[in-house]
Amino acid sequence: MSSANKNLSAHSDKNLIDISNKKIGIVYAEWNNEVTEKLYQGAYQSLIKHGAKPENIISKTVAGSFELSLGAQYLAQRQDIDAVIALGCVIQGETRHFDFICQAVAQGITTVSLTYNKPVIFGVLTPDNQEQALDRAGGKHGNKGEEAAVTAVKMLGF
Repeated sequence: MSSANKNLSAHSDKNLIDISNKKIGIVYAEWNNEVTEKLYQGAYQSLIKHGAKPENIISKTVAGSFELSLGAQYLAQRQDIDAVIALGCVIQGETRHFDFICQAVAQGITTVSLTYNKPVIFGVLTPDNQEQALDRAGGKHGNKGEEAAVTAVKMLGF
């Protein structure tokens, strides 16, 4: 969805299942912490709002967005975890580093989801600058962490 036209956190509660007995992992990057902490809080609060029990939310951090794939895999391989949410932020810079990291993370998270046959949600921001990142981490475009949590709940009901 285009965030220029719609608040990312505006969603329908249609087709949401009871997640009170579901265990959900959240892995988030420490790099760009001002942004990723807000994404994490959005995801965590959204899960609680939709019925998750705090003791059923397993939260882990990794150094940066590149490490999200392995962190997600560590959580996804656990039999007791039903879904994983991966949160990070890679801000465009002056080099191609951005392209390599974004591609690797997207592919890695997709691979983990398909390998473990469970929802592994891509909640990684790829903005041009810090302002755009903050706009999507609780700012004028909502909170991508909240959106990722709702996506996890919807996928659990698939």
